[in-house]
Amino acid sequence: MQLSGPTWAVPLGRRDTRTASQAAANSNLPSPSSSAAALVSAFASKGLDARDLVALSGAHTVGSARCASFRSRVYNDTNISTGFAAKRRQICPPQGGGAADGNLAPLDALSPVRFDNGYFRNVVAQFGLLHSDQELFGGGQVDGVTAQYARNGAAFARDFAAAMVKMGNISPLTGSSGEVRANCRKPN
Repeated sequence: MQLSGPTWAVPLGRRDTRTASQAAANSNLPSPSSSAAALVSAFASKGLDARDLVALSGAHTVGSARCASFRSRVYNDTNISTGFAAKRRQICPPQGGGAADGNLAPLDALSPVRFDNGYFRNVVAQFGLLHSDQELFGGGQVDGVTAQYARNGAAFARDFAAAMVKMGNISPLTGSSGEVRANCRKPN
């Protein structure tokens, strides 16, 4: 199944690591409970600006989150649609630690299998699944960009593609570190 969405030219010749580290990857991801200020700071530390943050957050237009990631939001946050919270509570009990922690909900309630600007329309309507999602529209410095993407899917697609290229250029390996892959899906 195709998700649609933007395309972009991937610069060739980038050196990739020969191994992967889930712990290293996770240590660079902001928490689902992050505030807008923490998100802006985390992205800035990688050379990405607030527009890049919002555009890249739009990747949440596809995929799902585990109950353990959104439980606190649906039970404790006040900037959430009451109907949306009630629906998510049906699959995510108030107490954690059991099998229900793994129950999934789509990050984009409007169009969970299409790469579009539905995620931003959700956030503007207070349907952000994660606390960090809703932080993109809550009276802060990124509200304007979030509202723009909610109205204009083409602007989101354009900025997402540009931010992906920019993100791909963070801390490139040089010299004899890593390798240029013959097949990007696996080490040589």
